[in-house]
This record gives sequence, C-alpha cells and structure tokens, in this order.
Amino acid sequence: MNDGGQIPGSSARSPRKDARRNQEALLAAAAAVFVASGVEAPVRDIAAEAGVGVATIYRHFPTRADLVVAVYRHQIDACAEAGPTLLAAGPTPCAALGRWIDLFVDFLVTKHGLAAAMQGDSTGFEALHAYFLERLLPVCTRLLEAAVASGEIRSDLDAYHLMRGIGNLCIGAESDPRYDARRLVALLVAGLRRPD
Repeated sequence: MNDGGQIPGSSARSPRKDARRNQEALLAAAAAVFVASGVEAPVRDIAAEAGVGVATIYRHFPTRADLVVAVYRHQIDACAEAGPTLLAAGPTPCAALGRWIDLFVDFLVTKHGLAAAMQGDSTGFEALHAYFLERLLPVCTRLLEAAVASGEIRSDLDAYHLMRGIGNLCIGAESDPRYDARRLVALLVAGLRRPD
C-alpha cells in the first residue's frame, strides 16, 4: 500500500466510475419500468429491476420527479450521443438519419406520463425541454445536413421543423394502441427523399 492508502496501480477515479456505472444501471432500470408501467410505477419495481434496495433509489433521487428528470436526461444524452456514431457507421447519411429518427421516435413514444410526473414544476419541465433542444437539435441538424449534402434528401426542411413534425406525429401514441406513430414518421421520412 502507498502513503495515500491506495493499492499500487489502482486508480483514484475507480469509485467515481463505479458510482456512475451504478447510477446508469439504475436509470436504465427505471426507464425499462417506465416503458412497461409508466412513471407512476412503484419505486419497489424499479429497485427490483435494478437489483438494489428502495433506499438506494431515494438516496440518489429524493423525489419521483428527480428520478423522472434523471431518466429522461439520460435518454436524451443517449439519443444525442448516437447521432455521430450512426453517421460514422452508417452506409449513407440518409440511412444514419433514418436510424437516428427511429431512436428519437422510441424516446418520444415511451415517455409515459412525463408531464404528469412534473405537474406543478413548470420550471423543471421547461429546463428539461431546453436541455432536450440543446442536446438533440444540433445532432439532428448535423445528420440532416449530411443527408442533404449527399444529395439523398430535399434541402427545404430544417432540423427544428423535422423534430417538431415527428413530435407531433408521436402525440397520443402511448394512449391509443391503434395509432402507429412509427408508420406515420416513416412516411414523413420517405417524403424527405429527393424525387428521381
């Protein structure tokens, strides 16, 4: 052991990385439960999914709103981080844009009860919406511009309007099993293609 009490070769950052990994696992578990049961699901269900005690969840997230906001911020970050990866790996910029839109739609149609959970906290809801735009609008812009530059899609639509249109098509998808938001979004995306 060295003077600092650490095992030689160990990193001082390991506990922090472990804590971050544990919190990400907890957020992933909460997201899975929210998709299955909505944001009003019992905390014990989230704890069971995460393999932790209920007290662990409350230690990290004192209120349900805190947990809901953390889950959606985490999902926003994941969607934002996926954009550049898809663009680098995709066979074409248009294919990358289509895959990213699929992720975006998944995020939108699975946010069961977000507004209800944040009822009475309009400041928190507005902050989350601002974060949503701050993180996702530049990613969508980059993907859209790459697809336009490749000549695959039309150039007369900006990222904000595309995201807004997709969002509007997703409204109500969680409450009406007959409504297929993904199919309508696919039609919208198909309409972006340049005519031959």
